[in-house]
Amino acid sequence: MEEPTMKIVCSAMTTAALCCVALVGQAWAQSRAAANPAVQKPEASKESQSAALHIDPAKRADILQLQELTGTKTRVVQVMGEMEKSIKPLMTGALPPGEYRDKLIQLFFEKFHSKFDAQAILDTAVPIYDKYLSHEEIKAMIAFYQTPAGQKSVTVMPQMLAEMMEASKKQGERIGRESMLEVLDEHPELKKALEDTQKNPPPQ
Repeated sequence: MEEPTMKIVCSAMTTAALCCVALVGQAWAQSRAAANPAVQKPEASKESQSAALHIDPAKRADILQLQELTGTKTRVVQVMGEMEKSIKPLMTGALPPGEYRDKLIQLFFEKFHSKFDAQAILDTAVPIYDKYLSHEEIKAMIAFYQTPAGQKSVTVMPQMLAEMMEASKKQGERIGRESMLEVLDEHPELKKALEDTQKNPPPQ
């Protein structure tokens, strides 16, 4: 069972990755805790504020408990770390070469880290839990995650998902390679055009 916040996080991380490559900060990135006076926390959207006001306090408390039971905050941070590893090479490839590039990417991530707040993502997710899950369903999920089987799923699910993604990646690479070879075999004129282009690349 994949709890809802992780779907939200994965979607947000994908969007953030694309924005990072384009050197545009994602709008949802939040500041650090308000206790740090040097950083101002952006106001939540009117939609989020309105949705939060209409959530039953008891249900909100149970949603937060569910997030805690599933270790969602820790997983958000882990996903961010994996995302950073993935997009650094993309940013390097997207930016023109030069001595400035490594420093620019380093400073970008330092700035991004200063704005990123995992708890803000969880807070944003609360109205979405409320929208799609009834209070009884939230309670049922809490009951499950309090069992040994539920806690086991929390422990092993990140590794399971990582291995599934790696297996899917390898399968996708294999299918892609086979598909391209078959297309070139079935269309020799395209194969020859590709070979000619490789031998004599067009002027840039």
